[in-house]
Amino acid sequence: MRVVIQRADRAKVTTKSGVVGEIDRGLLILAGIDADDTPKDLEWITRKILGLRIFADEDGNMNESVSQIGGELLVVSQFTLHASTKKGNRPSFIKAAKPQLAEDMYDSFVKMLAASGLKVATGEFGARMNVESVNKGPVTIIMDSKNKE
Repeated sequence: MRVVIQRADRAKVTTKSGVVGEIDRGLLILAGIDADDTPKDLEWITRKILGLRIFADEDGNMNESVSQIGGELLVVSQFTLHASTKKGNRPSFIKAAKPQLAEDMYDSFVKMLAASGLKVATGEFGARMNVESVNKGPVTIIMDSKNKE
């Protein structure tokens, strides 16, 4: 699983039907499911995200996690995170999970995050979405469960 995490003052996702997910202070998480991902990948990423110390403490140092500040999470599926651009100019998405597996894994990931007790909002899986965020810092972190060793 590959994720791009942005510390946000606020973020929202809209589709043609309007706003489908919105948060205040917390994390915008763009999530791409790999064809080889397992529940262990989801568990590892979930634990890392919830414990990632990228929010300022009283002294202004990045020393607190989203869990510690009671922040909110906005999770958006994004298969394009698995784009390969090694050959030619058109990206290949061969490593991205097929839609049904990806949706099942995405739903499991959202449930794992929600089990933390934090507010979790989502985009709409498979839909064309507009994602807006105010990236605080800016702070952007990329994690891949295949690179955890």
